[in-house]
Amino acid sequence: MRSHVSRRGFLKAAGVASLAVAGCAGAGGGPGGRRPPNILLIVSDDQGYADLGCCGGREIKTPHLDRLAARGVRLTSFYVAWPACTPSRGSLLTGRYPQRNGTYDMFRNDLVDHDYRYGPEEYAVSWEMTGGMDTREVLLPRTLRRGGYHSGIFGKWDLGQLHRFLPLQRGFDEFYGFTNTGIDYWTHERYGVPSMRRGNEPTTEDKGTYATDLFRREAVRFLRQNKERPFFCYVPFNAPHGASNLDRPRPGVQAPTDSIRKHYGPYDPTQPHTSEARRKRYMAAVTRMDEAIGEMLDTLDETGTAGHTLVIFFSDNGGSGPADNSPLRGGKGRMFEGGLRVPCIVAWPGAVPPGTVCDEFLTAMEVLPTLCAAAGVGPPEGVVLDGFDMTQVLAGKRPSPRKEMFWKRRSDVAARVENWKWVESARGAGLFDLSTDLGEQRDLSEARPDMLRRVKARFAAWRKAMAEAEPRRPFRDF
Repeated sequence: MRSHVSRRGFLKAAGVASLAVAGCAGAGGGPGGRRPPNILLIVSDDQGYADLGCCGGREIKTPHLDRLAARGVRLTSFYVAWPACTPSRGSLLTGRYPQRNGTYDMFRNDLVDHDYRYGPEEYAVSWEMTGGMDTREVLLPRTLRRGGYHSGIFGKWDLGQLHRFLPLQRGFDEFYGFTNTGIDYWTHERYGVPSMRRGNEPTTEDKGTYATDLFRREAVRFLRQNKERPFFCYVPFNAPHGASNLDRPRPGVQAPTDSIRKHYGPYDPTQPHTSEARRKRYMAAVTRMDEAIGEMLDTLDETGTAGHTLVIFFSDNGGSGPADNSPLRGGKGRMFEGGLRVPCIVAWPGAVPPGTVCDEFLTAMEVLPTLCAAAGVGPPEGVVLDGFDMTQVLAGKRPSPRKEMFWKRRSDVAARVENWKWVESARGAGLFDLSTDLGEQRDLSEARPDMLRRVKARFAAWRKAMAEAEPRRPFRDF
């Protein structure tokens, strides 16, 4: 009861009604009291807002994600909690702001930006190897385990590489993928450091095989093997993130040449650094990922589990490099909409009407409470959540109770209060009315000083709430 009250108090202070708190703890299960649904959660990496056919992309081929959208609802005002990899993923799996769960920056060695290659002993004591999410944080698979779910992750982990931080110690039953923030798609090395694991153990068994195909293989196997019991299958692809190797010029996104030529026409591998070549590789990487997702959807159909499987897809942050974030401003790493608002699709037979579009204000912090409610398990005991069960919103039965969202990345900050967005960052600043200016082109700071004061006051209240939260490692000083 104490955690229920604290959660209610915070959500009210943050402008989010706590209606879903009770729903998260309800008897739940699927729509109409059916068995709890299986869960397939797919996350792409640095994908542009417009880089799906169903989102208006005219160049890119994503027939299987388009098929998923036809089966469910496409969200057009869906946000992540940070404009880059690690904190965004940590927030997804905890249902909490990065500033509350403690992972509000990257676990990354910056010297690689200057072509520095770490030796094994040096890497073993580097920040990228030793940093990780506080072990007191309760992640989604541990919560779902109480509902009898078998959980697997296949792809990018990014929440710590020491044994105590790895997926099997955080509630997952199976893991195949890489543990840091990016790899070469074929060598599976991060700037020369081998990075793939099966379970807790490093592996080079699949070196030379395109990473997307490996995560596809493992996810499909998992879906087939667990068709008779509730499962949570988390597939965080590294596509279409740029490759992490020391080549100069940096290769950007990698894709098989046959995929590039099959879907996007002539391609000369001896001229890989033109803007056209980079865009073609990016599109081919997305299409290859889309094909992998198509096989997962086909597997659900073939095993008879599609009718009771909840599928969620979104990008971990805004697109970078050759991505298309139109009509949004900016991209990955920035506090404008292009860094924070991402494509999202949710399909859930019997709960979400197919072929619909939802423009309600929603975020990735809603995912954990929503899945708790769907699974019929209560939220983590004694844990303050920053999201709510969005099932009724997805179904079109009620508006989103979320009115506010806040972001902080070092000195860059942003806030959305209703339709007003305030940004103060090294890449630009201003106050924008998103209802008439989605591209954040018209700064209304001088025209609406009253609204600027209001948004800044709400941001200050959020900062105070985060400062008063129980502190978490590794960045917080306590």
